Amino acid sequence: MARHASPLQSLLVDDRFDGDVYPNEPMSRHTTYRIGGPARFFVRVNSVGALTGLVDVCATEGVPWVAVGRGSNVLVADGGFAGVVVALGRDFRTTRFEDGRFLAGAGASLSSVVQDAFRRNLGGFEFAVGTPGTIGGALRMNAGSRDEWISSRVVTVTTYRPGRGLMRLRGDDIAWGYRTSSFAPDEVILECELAAEEADPFVVRDKMEANLARRQQSQPLSEPTCGSVFKNPEGASVGRLIDELGLKGTACGGACISPLHGNFIVNRGGATAADVRALMDHVRARVQEAHGIDLAYEVRLVGFDEGARG
Repeated sequence: MARHASPLQSLLVDDRFDGDVYPNEPMSRHTTYRIGGPARFFVRVNSVGALTGLVDVCATEGVPWVAVGRGSNVLVADGGFAGVVVALGRDFRTTRFEDGRFLAGAGASLSSVVQDAFRRNLGGFEFAVGTPGTIGGALRMNAGSRDEWISSRVVTVTTYRPGRGLMRLRGDDIAWGYRTSSFAPDEVILECELAAEEADPFVVRDKMEANLARRQQSQPLSEPTCGSVFKNPEGASVGRLIDELGLKGTACGGACISPLHGNFIVNRGGATAADVRALMDHVRARVQEAHGIDLAYEVRLVGFDEGARG
């Protein structure tokens, strides 16, 4: 180690640090888009101690950092991210069921809870079938369908924020909205309790099958995407607005607005973040011109000016 190593570098090479460190790691390996330049450090933390130590050092030293799940709602710039990308490893990926509740780490997949609920003949999670990503990501964006959201299942959420420490919040302490929550940008979700309810297994199965079939018919699930690109404006559907403007199928480089659903931009092969961003800007401009609506992003931008953490 160099004599003048930074506190961050010293932490990451310490044998006691409970995490996996990948310098200059291409983010294309960690996003469902399969797009993204290198992060200065990609760090998978395996314990609460490793997480708190890492984000505290970043906060103290002014190093940009961002926490990601499975990269299913992220677009990383082609130039990468000049900071630390934090992913939740071992201790954050467990789930168990006790006293009518799921206790799930934020790094666990949402699908694992959905399937466990199905095996136990429990209802309340049918809306999430086929939804990619982690529990933490689902909570931060209040994942759901038109009529049901994960917030309706939340009993408690445990988070960590530099300067404030560990916090355990009740579900009703959190302000939930359409694809939003009141978690601070530098607040990392660690785990949660989710309420389940006994249900007729045949009803649960039928709802799950219907929801999954609807997704398969209307969304390009077999192609690399970030999920929905824009939030639906109040009283309107982004997909319908894009369809009415004749934009489905529009391409830029390797990126294309899906012919199946206008609110999905797919990577047809070799797409860059610049390709995707160009299509996003084109859609926003056309919708603004035609309807006076300024579309808001649902996808998180990392490495772009508006997506960076100071």
